[in-house]
Amino acid sequence: MSSKRVIVTGGTYGLGRAISLGLAERDWSVLAFGLESRQMSSMAENAIPSLLAEAAARKLDLEAMEADVTRDADVERVIEKALGRSGRIDALVNNAAIGPLGTVLDTEPCVWDAIMAVNLRGPYLMSRAVLPHMIRNGGGSIVNVGSGAGWGKPNMAAYAASKGGLHALSAALALDHFHDHVRVNTVIPGGGGIESGMSLGRLGGDATKLRAAALGTAAGRVATGDDLANTVAFLLSAEAGVISGTIVDVGCFAHQGSPPAAKSAR
Repeated sequence: MSSKRVIVTGGTYGLGRAISLGLAERDWSVLAFGLESRQMSSMAENAIPSLLAEAAARKLDLEAMEADVTRDADVERVIEKALGRSGRIDALVNNAAIGPLGTVLDTEPCVWDAIMAVNLRGPYLMSRAVLPHMIRNGGGSIVNVGSGAGWGKPNMAAYAASKGGLHALSAALALDHFHDHVRVNTVIPGGGGIESGMSLGRLGGDATKLRAAALGTAAGRVATGDDLANTVAFLLSAEAGVISGTIVDVGCFAHQGSPPAAKSAR
């Protein structure tokens, strides 16, 4: 069993699944969790059996469980499970999120509250739960999965507000725990056309619609979950030991609010 222990929230489907498998391939001992029932604006459901089957086939140190990141009792259960496996928690990836579209006028209060609960309360609860263990063990690393919407995007009022809050929370955590040797960084999925449970959920599962308007990346293709996983793995690694409080855009400048223009036909 690996000596490096990580928890991945929303780690059983889509981008989270890619992160969980990518870290396990790099000799991390992974505990991934998520919900098995489909949530608003997402295609994720019944994902744990296939994830565990793939991990077993590839002989990866990966365990998965069902838990709700918004519930204190579920978070405690996840922490107990993680500590029961190894007695320590070295890293956390806050990936779980929901993202229904809408302006302030057509976003019902219950939807607003649900988005804030998953996208902002979830990372708060998880960070609050793992930090004492990281500090006791001399340090650790947290990576939060943000969004270009965190700087504001049309028809994403609640989602944008939640991700903007997450970016601010990441910076605050990095500053507060600098001397505890806990590093906190943010990654922004992008590249236009990146497939996740959320992006597909917004389009009723039709990936062709997602790809139709895809800008792509400097690599000449759309970003993938593996691209995101590679960046997360770097930020959690010893090679990134001096990096904290930063935002890494994995795609096409979504964090700048001004992606490149569409390629001209020449």
